[in-house]
Amino acid sequence: MNAMIPCASLDEVRTHIDRLDRELVRLIAERGTCVRQAAGFKRSAAEVPAPQRVAQILARVDALAVELGADRRVVAATWQAMIAAFIAAEQAAHAALHPPTPPSP
Repeated sequence: MNAMIPCASLDEVRTHIDRLDRELVRLIAERGTCVRQAAGFKRSAAEVPAPQRVAQILARVDALAVELGADRRVVAATWQAMIAAFIAAEQAAHAALHPPTPPSP
């Protein structure tokens, strides 16, 4: 359920949006910490994309969008973009944690 905050002006609306943006970025940073930790548990780079996990997440957030009254298209597009960016970040973290072994001379 959406908590509607009545605003008296466009400036007030923008102030609320700015507050929400700050909270969203804080949560994205927290999620990024989890993603970097996940990279350490995966033995190979092939495990990083985890398409079954992505499908689970997208189904879960779609259900949350319905439950909370969010626009399902916006939620899906946001999560798809976020997950793609986090997969790229996790691939970089995984590569840094598990550098290739140089060939033996």
